[in-house]
Amino acid sequence: MKNPLAALMPGRAANSPPPLITKRINLALQGGGAHGAFTWGVLEHLLSDGRLQFEGISGTSAGAVNAVMLADGLIRGGPAEAQKRLADFWRAVSNNGNLPAMQRAVVERMLSFIPLEGTPMQAWLETWARYFSPYDFNPLNINPLKDLFERFVDFEALRAASDPQIFISATNVQTGRVRIFSREKITAEALMASACLPLLFRAVEIDGVPYWDGGYLANPVIFPFYGTTKTEDVLVVQINPLVRQATPTSANEIMNRINEITFNSSLLSEYRAIEFVARLIDQDRLPRGVGQGQYRRINVHRIVLDDHGTVFDAASKVSTDYALFEALHVAGKRAARRFLDDHFEDIGVKGTVDLAAEARAEWA
Repeated sequence: MKNPLAALMPGRAANSPPPLITKRINLALQGGGAHGAFTWGVLEHLLSDGRLQFEGISGTSAGAVNAVMLADGLIRGGPAEAQKRLADFWRAVSNNGNLPAMQRAVVERMLSFIPLEGTPMQAWLETWARYFSPYDFNPLNINPLKDLFERFVDFEALRAASDPQIFISATNVQTGRVRIFSREKITAEALMASACLPLLFRAVEIDGVPYWDGGYLANPVIFPFYGTTKTEDVLVVQINPLVRQATPTSANEIMNRINEITFNSSLLSEYRAIEFVARLIDQDRLPRGVGQGQYRRINVHRIVLDDHGTVFDAASKVSTDYALFEALHVAGKRAARRFLDDHFEDIGVKGTVDLAAEARAEWA
């Protein structure tokens, strides 16, 4: 039977599927050690689905690594190549990968968000941190991460591309301010700086300025999108839990929770600012637009790591076991599918995160 609407749709075959509706969005990718494999799964599903186009991408630490791998793949060969580069990277950095011994040791430290009881990382730090800093036990400043990143990323092509916009963040050790590296300034050293945990690595110097992990001040950063992209929608991939029901009791549990709170604090600050501006725009007290003296009304969306039937806790942040990466990867794909099923229609219309509730202070 012929499609009775075919005559009304010139240029389309009667039985062809409807055209894919696409929307533009910005991605903000949080850092959190090995849990960055969850973000890999989220990105893979978004790329496979094809309905979201990424106008801007920001990331910090492991989120910065995912952001750069994604952008590099999109520039090289589109979504399929981006999927391949992400998969190849996470396979390589797992304990099943084929990295040289020195790169393997450094990657395990990079992906270890915080040393925990019973892990090799804890034993390593407890032995060395009592007596030495990274400046003592690494006097030659050997950091094989540069070779690893250059193996996977064509930084020259990345800097030369015009789309997507990409921003990675690091912490200026001297000023205590966030440093945003835009696409034109992203190098292997900038990526190393964004993932530089100060108890594990010497500060990464760029043009004579030392930098530490960007998670202390921007995890991830959102504000650079305001003046560089047209879309007002931001999708945050959040892998550090805001809420934990159990009270930490051991020294390592306490340190892990302190790091989670610290590495979420900058995001909550941005939520407060976004919510405040949106409220003033809705009250006609601020002009909405992109010109001088005008303000953007940002719609925030979020995909967040939770259990999904598997326990992804503090201990799993320090694991480089590929089975864990695969579990996180699958969880990320499922979470992205649920997000699109529930909220695709909201993109471009309204935010789906209650920013007022997220950033609200608790008053005694």
